[in-house]
This record gives sequence, structure tokens and C-alpha cells, in this order.
Amino acid sequence: MKKKKSARWPQALGSGLAGALVLTAIHETARRLTPDAPRMDVLGMRGLRKILDQADAPQPAPDTLFNLTMAGDILSNGLYYSLVGRGKRAWRRGAVLGLAAGIGGVLLPGPLGLGEGPSNRTRQTQLMTVAWYVLGGLAAAGASRLWSGARKARR
Repeated sequence: MKKKKSARWPQALGSGLAGALVLTAIHETARRLTPDAPRMDVLGMRGLRKILDQADAPQPAPDTLFNLTMAGDILSNGLYYSLVGRGKRAWRRGAVLGLAAGIGGVLLPGPLGLGEGPSNRTRQTQLMTVAWYVLGGLAAAGASRLWSGARKARR
């Protein structure tokens, strides 16, 4: 019997969240350890400030801005990585989605008016940006495969 599509959403969202948490943990750890680490938090805070400015909304205090940015990063990356889905091709989808996000993280901030330094400062920064998004995608794929295996074992 074929499962309903709605039964797939919890797995996709949970796996996406796992990928986003791995990505955020890597970024937050590395930024404290190496000066060449990508600073996606800085890009996120710049983006949020820009949106609030255009909406004539008050600017939050630095700590609040950081916390809002982290929550937004986890939510948006979690939704993005939920596209990894499930099945045999989850690993490939995770790698491709991560690669696309990493390349976008290097190429898009400048044209979006967020500055290039946080993700494009050095060749190492660029490579770390791409690699870490790929790791996030692979973490989402791994979580999806674990979830699938656990569901099969319970049957």
C-alpha cells in the first residue's frame, strides 16, 4: 500500500531541520576558531536590518538582531533542506542542494547589497562556505535515511 504524501512532510521537515542545525553549528563554531570562517550571521543581520529599514520598522538591539537572525537562518535553511526529501536519491539531492546554496552564498551577497566580505573574503572563506552548505545538505539526507530506516524497523 502506498503512503499518503502528507505522511512525508514530518520526515522532510525534521530532516531539513537537522541539516540546518548542523550547518548553523558548523558556522557558529568555526567563526570562533578561524578568522577566515564565513560570517553568514553578518550577512543575515545586514539583510534583516535592510528589510526593517525598508519597512520603516525599528532596528532591534544587537543581541536581539543576532538571535532573530539565527532563528531566521535555522527556519529558512530548514525549509530549504527539507527539499532533500527521502528515498534512494536523498544523498544526491542533499549534495546538489547544498552545493547550490553554498555557491549562492558566495555569489549573491554582493549583488544583493549585503557586501562580499563575509562569504567571499578569501579563497578559504569561499571554499568553507560551499563545503559547509554541502555538509548541511548531506546531514539532511542522513537524517532522512535514518528516519526511513527507523520507520521500516518499527513495521
